[in-house]
Amino acid sequence: MSAAKLEIRNVSISFSSRPRVRAVDDVSIAVAPGETVCLLGPSGCGKSSLLKAIAGFIRPDSGQVLVDGRVVEEPGPDRGMVFQEYALFPWLTVSHNIEFGLRRRIPDRGERRAVAHTWIAKVKLEGFERAYPKQLSGGMQQRVAVARALAPDPQVLLMDEPFGALDAQTRVLMQEMLENLICESQRAVVFVTHDIDEALIIGDVLCIMSKRPGRVLETFHNPFARPRSAHIFELKEYGPAKARIFETIRGEIA
Repeated sequence: MSAAKLEIRNVSISFSSRPRVRAVDDVSIAVAPGETVCLLGPSGCGKSSLLKAIAGFIRPDSGQVLVDGRVVEEPGPDRGMVFQEYALFPWLTVSHNIEFGLRRRIPDRGERRAVAHTWIAKVKLEGFERAYPKQLSGGMQQRVAVARALAPDPQVLLMDEPFGALDAQTRVLMQEMLENLICESQRAVVFVTHDIDEALIIGDVLCIMSKRPGRVLETFHNPFARPRSAHIFELKEYGPAKARIFETIRGEIA
Protein backbone atom coordinates (compact mmCIF):
# COMPACT_ATOMS: atom_id res chain seq x y z
CA MET A 1 0.00 0.00 0.00
CA SER A 2 2.76 2.47 0.87
CA ALA A 3 4.17 2.43 -2.71
CA ALA A 4 0.78 3.17 -4.27
CA LYS A 5 0.08 6.34 -6.20
CA LEU A 6 -3.65 5.87 -5.65
CA GLU A 7 -5.24 4.12 -2.67
CA ILE A 8 -8.90 3.23 -2.17
CA ARG A 9 -9.30 2.26 1.47
CA ASN A 10 -12.48 0.49 2.62
CA VAL A 11 -14.72 2.75 0.53
CA SER A 12 -18.50 2.40 0.72
CA ILE A 13 -20.89 4.56 -1.31
CA SER A 14 -24.66 4.93 -0.99
CA PHE A 15 -27.22 7.09 -2.77
CA SER A 16 -30.12 8.94 -1.23
CA SER A 17 -33.28 7.27 -2.39
CA ARG A 18 -36.19 5.46 -0.82
CA PRO A 19 -35.01 2.95 0.17
CA ARG A 20 -31.38 4.10 0.37
CA VAL A 21 -29.23 2.23 -2.17
CA ARG A 22 -25.72 1.04 -1.35
CA ALA A 23 -23.70 1.03 -4.58
CA VAL A 24 -20.22 0.12 -3.29
CA ASP A 25 -19.39 -1.82 -0.14
CA ASP A 26 -15.99 -1.82 1.58
CA VAL A 27 -13.75 -1.71 -1.51
CA SER A 28 -9.96 -1.45 -1.15
CA ILE A 29 -7.67 -1.16 -4.19
CA ALA A 30 -4.11 0.13 -4.57
CA VAL A 31 -2.72 1.38 -7.89
CA ALA A 32 1.04 1.79 -8.27
CA PRO A 33 2.72 4.39 -10.50
CA GLY A 34 2.66 3.14 -14.08
CA GLU A 35 -0.02 0.55 -13.31
CA THR A 36 -3.45 0.25 -14.92
CA VAL A 37 -6.30 -1.30 -12.94
CA CYS A 38 -9.45 -2.27 -14.83
CA LEU A 39 -12.76 -2.50 -12.99
CA LEU A 40 -14.95 -5.25 -14.44
CA GLY A 41 -18.37 -6.40 -13.37
CA PRO A 42 -22.09 -6.47 -14.14
CA SER A 43 -24.11 -3.32 -14.78
CA GLY A 44 -24.99 -1.49 -11.59
CA CYS A 45 -22.11 -2.91 -9.54
CA GLY A 46 -20.76 0.54 -8.64
CA LYS A 47 -17.81 0.79 -11.03
CA SER A 48 -18.67 4.31 -12.20
CA SER A 49 -19.59 5.40 -8.67
CA LEU A 50 -16.17 4.33 -7.47
CA LEU A 51 -14.54 6.26 -10.30
CA LYS A 52 -16.52 9.40 -9.37
CA ALA A 53 -15.33 9.09 -5.78
CA ILE A 54 -11.72 8.91 -6.98
CA ALA A 55 -12.33 11.98 -9.15
CA GLY A 56 -13.77 13.85 -6.16
CA PHE A 57 -17.21 14.28 -7.71
CA ILE A 58 -18.89 12.41 -4.86
CA ARG A 59 -17.83 11.59 -1.31
CA PRO A 60 -17.92 8.06 0.05
CA ASP A 61 -20.08 7.25 3.07
CA SER A 62 -17.05 5.67 4.69
CA GLY A 63 -13.45 4.94 3.83
CA GLN A 64 -10.96 7.13 2.01
CA VAL A 65 -9.49 7.78 -1.41
CA LEU A 66 -5.88 9.00 -1.36
CA VAL A 67 -3.49 10.23 -4.04
CA ASP A 68 0.14 10.33 -2.89
CA GLY A 69 -1.12 9.91 0.66
CA ARG A 70 -3.45 12.95 0.50
CA VAL A 71 -7.17 12.42 1.02
CA VAL A 72 -9.31 13.28 -2.01
CA GLU A 73 -12.08 15.69 -1.04
CA GLU A 74 -12.81 17.44 -4.35
CA PRO A 75 -11.77 17.38 -8.02
CA GLY A 76 -8.18 18.41 -8.67
CA PRO A 77 -5.55 18.72 -11.42
CA ASP A 78 -3.75 15.62 -10.16
CA ARG A 79 -6.60 13.55 -11.66
CA GLY A 80 -7.76 13.56 -15.27
CA MET A 81 -10.95 11.91 -16.46
CA VAL A 82 -12.28 10.63 -19.78
CA PHE A 83 -16.00 9.87 -20.02
CA GLN A 84 -17.95 7.55 -22.31
CA GLU A 85 -19.59 10.63 -23.81
CA TYR A 86 -17.00 12.68 -25.66
CA ALA A 87 -17.65 15.71 -23.43
CA LEU A 88 -15.86 18.16 -25.73
CA PHE A 89 -16.72 21.84 -25.92
CA PRO A 90 -18.54 22.11 -29.26
CA TRP A 91 -17.62 25.77 -29.71
CA LEU A 92 -13.87 25.10 -29.41
CA THR A 93 -11.52 23.65 -32.01
CA VAL A 94 -9.48 20.50 -31.42
CA SER A 95 -6.46 22.55 -30.39
CA HIS A 96 -8.47 24.82 -28.07
CA ASN A 97 -10.24 21.87 -26.44
CA ILE A 98 -6.88 20.37 -25.53
CA GLU A 99 -5.53 23.73 -24.38
CA PHE A 100 -8.51 24.33 -22.09
CA GLY A 101 -7.20 22.24 -19.20
CA LEU A 102 -3.75 23.82 -19.47
CA ARG A 103 -4.78 27.41 -18.70
CA ARG A 104 -3.94 27.28 -14.98
CA ARG A 105 -0.81 25.19 -15.37
CA ILE A 106 0.66 27.09 -18.34
CA PRO A 107 -0.20 30.82 -18.42
CA ASP A 108 1.67 31.47 -21.68
CA ARG A 109 -0.62 30.98 -24.68
CA GLY A 110 2.17 30.04 -27.06
CA GLU A 111 3.47 27.37 -24.70
CA ARG A 112 -0.05 25.98 -24.27
CA ARG A 113 -0.42 25.77 -28.04
CA ALA A 114 2.87 23.90 -28.32
CA VAL A 115 1.81 21.34 -25.70
CA ALA A 116 -1.55 20.91 -27.46
CA HIS A 117 0.16 20.30 -30.79
CA THR A 118 2.42 17.70 -29.19
CA TRP A 119 -0.64 15.81 -27.98
CA ILE A 120 -2.41 16.21 -31.32
CA ALA A 121 0.54 14.38 -32.87
CA LYS A 122 0.48 11.68 -30.19
CA VAL A 123 -3.19 10.88 -30.85
CA LYS A 124 -2.63 11.13 -34.63
CA LEU A 125 -4.88 14.10 -35.38
CA GLU A 126 -2.42 16.25 -37.32
CA GLY A 127 -4.30 18.39 -39.82
CA PHE A 128 -7.40 18.64 -37.62
CA GLU A 129 -6.11 21.31 -35.23
CA ARG A 130 -8.75 23.83 -36.36
CA ALA A 131 -11.62 21.37 -36.75
CA TYR A 132 -14.66 21.51 -34.45
CA PRO A 133 -16.06 18.42 -32.71
CA LYS A 134 -19.07 18.19 -35.07
CA GLN A 135 -16.61 17.78 -37.96
CA LEU A 136 -14.98 14.71 -36.38
CA SER A 137 -15.95 11.05 -36.18
CA GLY A 138 -16.67 9.49 -32.79
CA GLY A 139 -13.23 7.92 -32.61
CA MET A 140 -11.54 11.20 -33.46
CA GLN A 141 -13.57 13.04 -30.82
CA GLN A 142 -12.52 10.53 -28.20
CA ARG A 143 -8.87 10.95 -29.23
CA VAL A 144 -9.29 14.66 -28.47
CA ALA A 145 -10.84 13.80 -25.10
CA VAL A 146 -7.91 11.52 -24.24
CA ALA A 147 -5.40 14.20 -25.27
CA ARG A 148 -7.24 16.85 -23.25
CA ALA A 149 -7.16 14.64 -20.14
CA LEU A 150 -3.46 13.78 -20.50
CA ALA A 151 -2.09 17.17 -21.60
CA PRO A 152 -2.05 18.68 -18.05
CA ASP A 153 0.05 15.66 -16.96
CA PRO A 154 -2.23 14.29 -14.21
CA GLN A 155 -0.81 11.75 -11.79
CA VAL A 156 -3.96 9.63 -12.03
CA LEU A 157 -6.01 8.98 -15.17
CA LEU A 158 -9.63 7.85 -14.79
CA MET A 159 -11.53 6.37 -17.73
CA ASP A 160 -15.24 5.47 -17.60
CA GLU A 161 -15.95 3.13 -20.53
CA PRO A 162 -14.35 5.65 -22.91
CA PHE A 163 -14.60 3.44 -26.00
CA GLY A 164 -18.02 1.93 -25.35
CA ALA A 165 -19.80 3.96 -28.05
CA LEU A 166 -17.29 3.20 -30.82
CA ASP A 167 -17.49 0.57 -33.54
CA ALA A 168 -15.46 -2.60 -33.01
CA GLN A 169 -12.56 -1.75 -35.33
CA THR A 170 -12.16 1.81 -34.05
CA ARG A 171 -12.38 0.52 -30.50
CA VAL A 172 -9.43 -1.85 -30.97
CA LEU A 173 -7.33 0.93 -32.52
CA MET A 174 -8.18 3.23 -29.61
CA GLN A 175 -7.29 0.53 -27.09
CA GLU A 176 -3.89 0.04 -28.71
CA MET A 177 -3.28 3.80 -28.89
CA LEU A 178 -4.14 4.19 -25.20
CA GLU A 179 -1.93 1.25 -24.25
CA ASN A 180 1.01 2.93 -26.02
CA LEU A 181 0.34 6.27 -24.30
CA ILE A 182 0.12 4.60 -20.90
CA CYS A 183 3.41 2.78 -21.47
CA GLU A 184 5.13 6.15 -21.98
CA SER A 185 4.27 7.43 -18.50
CA GLN A 186 4.22 6.45 -14.86
CA ARG A 187 0.60 7.44 -14.27
CA ALA A 188 -1.77 5.36 -12.22
CA VAL A 189 -4.77 4.49 -14.38
CA VAL A 190 -8.22 3.22 -13.40
CA PHE A 191 -10.25 2.03 -16.39
CA VAL A 192 -13.91 0.97 -16.19
CA THR A 193 -15.16 -1.48 -18.81
CA HIS A 194 -17.64 -4.31 -19.40
CA ASP A 195 -15.39 -5.80 -22.09
CA ILE A 196 -13.00 -8.58 -21.03
CA ASP A 197 -11.00 -8.32 -24.27
CA GLU A 198 -10.51 -4.60 -23.66
CA ALA A 199 -9.50 -5.19 -20.05
CA LEU A 200 -6.86 -7.73 -21.08
CA ILE A 201 -5.32 -5.29 -23.59
CA ILE A 202 -5.29 -2.30 -21.24
CA GLY A 203 -5.20 -3.58 -17.66
CA ASP A 204 -2.24 -4.83 -15.67
CA VAL A 205 -4.64 -5.81 -12.90
CA LEU A 206 -8.32 -6.67 -13.34
CA CYS A 207 -10.55 -6.16 -10.31
CA ILE A 208 -13.71 -8.20 -10.80
CA MET A 209 -16.65 -6.73 -8.88
CA SER A 210 -19.78 -8.35 -7.54
CA LYS A 211 -23.34 -7.33 -8.28
CA ARG A 212 -24.67 -4.45 -6.18
CA PRO A 213 -23.48 -3.53 -3.67
CA GLY A 214 -20.16 -3.78 -5.47
CA ARG A 215 -17.31 -5.58 -3.75
CA VAL A 216 -14.04 -6.85 -5.20
CA LEU A 217 -14.58 -10.57 -5.78
CA GLU A 218 -11.23 -11.35 -7.36
CA THR A 219 -8.04 -9.58 -8.36
CA PHE A 220 -6.68 -11.01 -11.60
CA HIS A 221 -3.11 -10.17 -12.65
CA ASN A 222 -2.80 -9.94 -16.43
CA PRO A 223 -0.48 -12.72 -17.65
CA PHE A 224 0.29 -10.88 -20.90
CA ALA A 225 3.24 -8.48 -20.76
CA ARG A 226 3.28 -4.95 -22.12
CA PRO A 227 3.12 -3.64 -24.73
CA ARG A 228 -0.18 -5.40 -25.44
CA SER A 229 -2.29 -5.29 -28.60
CA ALA A 230 -5.10 -7.26 -30.21
CA HIS A 231 -2.45 -9.83 -31.16
CA ILE A 232 -2.79 -11.32 -27.68
CA PHE A 233 -6.10 -12.79 -28.89
CA GLU A 234 -4.05 -15.17 -31.06
CA LEU A 235 -2.10 -16.64 -28.14
CA LYS A 236 -3.09 -20.09 -26.88
CA GLU A 237 -3.12 -18.78 -23.29
CA TYR A 238 -5.69 -16.13 -24.16
CA GLY A 239 -8.82 -18.31 -24.29
CA PRO A 240 -8.35 -19.87 -20.82
CA ALA A 241 -7.57 -16.47 -19.26
CA LYS A 242 -10.70 -14.89 -20.72
CA ALA A 243 -12.84 -17.91 -19.78
CA ARG A 244 -11.70 -17.76 -16.16
CA ILE A 245 -12.63 -14.08 -15.88
CA PHE A 246 -15.96 -14.63 -17.62
CA GLU A 247 -16.93 -17.45 -15.27
CA THR A 248 -16.38 -15.18 -12.26
CA ILE A 249 -18.48 -12.39 -13.78
CA ARG A 250 -21.23 -14.75 -15.00
CA GLY A 251 -21.93 -15.81 -11.45
CA GLU A 252 -22.82 -12.19 -10.65
CA ILE A 253 -25.21 -11.58 -13.55
CA ALA A 254 -28.84 -11.76 -12.47
